[in-house]
Amino acid sequence: MTVDTVGTPAWWGGFMLLIFGLLALDLGVLQRRAQELSFAKAAAWTAMWVSIAAAFGGFVWVAIGRQSAALYAQGYVVEQALSVDNVFVFGVLFDQFRVPRNVQHRVLFWGILGALLLRGVFIGLGTAAVQRFEWLLYIFGALLIYTGIKLLFSGEDESANVEDSRLIKYARRLLPITKDYHGEHFFVKEGARNMVTPLFLVLLAVEASDLLFAVDSIPAVIGITSDPFIVYTSNIFAILGLRSLYFLVAALMGAFHYLKVALSVILSFIGFKMIGQHWVEVPTYLSLAVIFGTLTVAILASVVRTRIVGAEQK
Repeated sequence: MTVDTVGTPAWWGGFMLLIFGLLALDLGVLQRRAQELSFAKAAAWTAMWVSIAAAFGGFVWVAIGRQSAALYAQGYVVEQALSVDNVFVFGVLFDQFRVPRNVQHRVLFWGILGALLLRGVFIGLGTAAVQRFEWLLYIFGALLIYTGIKLLFSGEDESANVEDSRLIKYARRLLPITKDYHGEHFFVKEGARNMVTPLFLVLLAVEASDLLFAVDSIPAVIGITSDPFIVYTSNIFAILGLRSLYFLVAALMGAFHYLKVALSVILSFIGFKMIGQHWVEVPTYLSLAVIFGTLTVAILASVVRTRIVGAEQK
């Protein structure tokens, strides 16, 4: 595992300026009016976010070196794969709360903005703790293995009961909530009283679900490298494309049958690598091959299964 810090203050500052610029572009272009992203637009925006992430990986290669670029690529691919699972939970949330499709993008935008801030704090604390207390790697590794095994045997709707969570129950008790949605507004005024709309509850649920996913995804990337610059940039670039990825995956919701199996294998592999790093050194290129190979096999198997099921139904 790489432990050296490669990010300089200038790189951190430039990266944050880039992210704020991309968010401003996103807000100005996609947030002008409430609309549902079509499959074609979602695919185009997803390709754009992936291209930007790849371009940044090229910068890491040139400015820092091939090793750091490979670690960045691993972190990004793992986080992107885990993001697909996160997308399924978002779909369940929107279905439970009956969120109109034309305002779902607004919830995702502000949810992702909150995730950028919260994950920054998590990553800062996590990488600092690992660099100071190396034994935490064994705990993180065990957590990833446990998560991988649990994911393999979990049901499809195990994470679906979000409205029953304590956060949502407390929110319903403490906040004055309108009965109906009010377009894309989180807050409205009814008479002399300030109210929150159900859309705000959805935003709370999205943030809560992202925190739960961060417990798995951040240790997974720290298992690849504990350098905060590589961990944060790979994590953030994956999150930035999460909104367009949601609308893309929503149209292909049934096509990822073996995704959980792939994620289980990847998380368990990283967990075992973290625990055994002092005895067996796994080359970076081999880790990258395992991650890419596992996802490729899962996607191909899902495509084959979908075609077989489709043929049997005809």
